[in-house]
Amino acid sequence: MTVSEGKQLAARAPVTRNSFIELNGRERAIALLDSFHWRELLGPFDRIESPWLAPQNVTPQCDDGCIVIKGEIDGLPTVVMSMEPAFQGGSLGEVSGAKICAAMDLATRDNENGIKTSAVLLLETGGVRLSEANLGLAAVAEIVASILELRRHAPVVCVIAGPVGCFGGMSLVAALSSYIVMTSEGRLGLNGPEVIEQEGGVEEFDSTDRALIWAIDGGEQRYLTGLADVLVPDETGTVRDSVARLLRAGVPAVFRSEQVEFYRKRIDAIDATHQIDPAVIRKKWQREDLK
Repeated sequence: MTVSEGKQLAARAPVTRNSFIELNGRERAIALLDSFHWRELLGPFDRIESPWLAPQNVTPQCDDGCIVIKGEIDGLPTVVMSMEPAFQGGSLGEVSGAKICAAMDLATRDNENGIKTSAVLLLETGGVRLSEANLGLAAVAEIVASILELRRHAPVVCVIAGPVGCFGGMSLVAALSSYIVMTSEGRLGLNGPEVIEQEGGVEEFDSTDRALIWAIDGGEQRYLTGLADVLVPDETGTVRDSVARLLRAGVPAVFRSEQVEFYRKRIDAIDATHQIDPAVIRKKWQREDLK
């Protein structure tokens, strides 16, 4: 889908559109799945929560802010893993990381046993939970290993929809997925604007400049420069249709993360002595299919 097509869809959408962003983490996962053909794994009633938050005077959540649901999308067996942005900014801890890792490992085992099972990651997350530090970093490493194993067998689709975006260690997970779906409201980057400003100063990145933030990290920019595969409006049915289409497309011929030389040449050509103009980058790195 091109940007113009996405904007046309957004313009035609009624004012009372079914917003995907306005759903919570669990509602988003369920909205993607076929009705009555799913079950939640280690849900809130199983009370699997982080043991590290209460000692730091942080109230834990019984699913650790990570929803894992096994079901079907358009009849295709799929496990959906969704981060809840309302809990600790969707951050990843030991328990939530273990849930994601185990779910993908089980999907890999299904594929090895002849049961084609894909995965969908709904990532609205600031990355590793600071209150769990090294445990969260270890969880990211384990998820990376699991996603690399699973994506050989079946598609792993990442959806980044809301303004919390996907940053930190979880941006590495997104980059390793088979396909990335974004809305214009979504953001994707290794370091968030506040972190860049903290480390490099406001001259490097003004974290109060919302236009600049979305011009660099926003879904439209990521799509136009080839760092996301599909740009969709904030409409639940459209998001679901795009995910289903990518699942049916199967494993890509070449993963984005394998195109090392291609992206290295891009980086080498950047003049880092002054702030990068997002419009210039968009023009230089425009997707081949949009030229």
